[in-house]
Amino acid sequence: MTSFHMLGILGIAVLALISLPLSTSAHVPHRCPEGFPDTPALPGHLEQADLGSGRLRFHDIVAAGATLFTTIFNVCDGQGRPAATGAPTPTKRVPDQPAFLRTSAPDSNSCAGCHNQPRVGGAGDFVANVFVLAQTLDPVTASVDAHFSDERNTLGMFGAGPIEMLGREMTADLQALRAAALQEARARGTAVTTALDTKGVHFGHLTALPDGSVDTTAVKGVDADLLIKPFHQAGVVRSIREFTVTAFNHHHGMQAEERFDLNPATGLDSDFDEDGVSRELTLGDVTATTLFQAALGTPGQRLPANPRQRQAIDRGAALFAQMACTACHVPELPLQSRLFVEPYQLNPPGTFNDTSQAVAFDLTEEGEHPHLEKAPRGGAIVRAYTDLKRHNLCDDPGEPTPIRIFCNEQLAQGRPAQDGRPGAEFFLTRKLWDVGNSAPYGHRGQLTTITEAILAHGGEARTSRDAFVTLAPEEQGAIVQFLKTLQVLPPGSPPVLIEP
Repeated sequence: MTSFHMLGILGIAVLALISLPLSTSAHVPHRCPEGFPDTPALPGHLEQADLGSGRLRFHDIVAAGATLFTTIFNVCDGQGRPAATGAPTPTKRVPDQPAFLRTSAPDSNSCAGCHNQPRVGGAGDFVANVFVLAQTLDPVTASVDAHFSDERNTLGMFGAGPIEMLGREMTADLQALRAAALQEARARGTAVTTALDTKGVHFGHLTALPDGSVDTTAVKGVDADLLIKPFHQAGVVRSIREFTVTAFNHHHGMQAEERFDLNPATGLDSDFDEDGVSRELTLGDVTATTLFQAALGTPGQRLPANPRQRQAIDRGAALFAQMACTACHVPELPLQSRLFVEPYQLNPPGTFNDTSQAVAFDLTEEGEHPHLEKAPRGGAIVRAYTDLKRHNLCDDPGEPTPIRIFCNEQLAQGRPAQDGRPGAEFFLTRKLWDVGNSAPYGHRGQLTTITEAILAHGGEARTSRDAFVTLAPEEQGAIVQFLKTLQVLPPGSPPVLIEP
């Protein structure tokens, strides 16, 4: 692996836009339609073989990823999907649909168009909300009614590399527990029930039967496949790459060859969306974009120099734990390996997963500063304030004063019902390590302050929310001030930044 110290993201984007690193086997840019005296926005493309073989420096791969993340695609690149929906599974739709449509999409020109707060790679304002599942509809819909889509605020990608690796390790632990239970059940000839615990997080129980079947009715906060999916607010995507391939098609109408040109499910149609362009994004392009996001700086803490203010913040952190908020917003989780390895072997069909062409880097030494924190005896520490588990924050409608602010969705997006509650009520525990500068809040982004977000907690978090309400105003303020210190920091910063 090549070690490097990444420049500021905006600096890298400018550098990459000037000169996208190309290998000798990279294919040339696409051509514009006849009669268009224009040029593609992308200066070229990358081939996966050159990335996996080490012919390109890691710094150059990430720089190319920054270009892809910030490029405003045009029709010469293949922007648009006139005959394809934005569904994760390649699906045809009636041709001659709108080139841009705020609901069913395409709805943006570049990744950075939505991911830009507090800087490129971050979260989005309310105006950047997306309408999840509307992109699958044919015919398309212009309605924002909750019956057609889930309106969601854009989340930031800082720290995404450590989060994916946590998800991979937790998945391996849970699936190993299942395998051990099955082995014991066969050997004993009787049912074996085992607790599903990984990294201090409890995911319920499963019962393995001698015939090789598994009862997963007592599994909590994860799908029956025990595969942690740490991306999307609903927790339905397992890797940055899966998220990226889907988003390129959904939001920009840019088809990745791994899901469209090379996917047997499409009949190997080289122009599935019928826009006249094939191989719109190569395997290497998606790898570079994925590594750019994985190498973004890890969120940290911005603290004042004033000792009295620091004391109040420490008090807020203690109160946050005292109210049991840390039961779900776990302050730190251990990571056994410091490496981010791309791609993920368990990526789903249509998402590249050939680990023989893998690219890896050390999350604690390479990429943009702040780096991930090293653990004293190896591994790393992820201070993300999450448990990567789905929870229900909705009070029962029959309660006297139910809190259901976070119950704004009607479509489940793959989340199964649990404990008699609709799947649409379950969401992944929000990572709080960037909460100080990632407003607005809530799944839809309709909450403008941290206080509103706390008060919106019902269901499994109702006890903690009610404990916050009973605190004295200065204690509530201390908690809010503590949370405000958890931020995406300027590039090149130390993990804890002390400022006047």
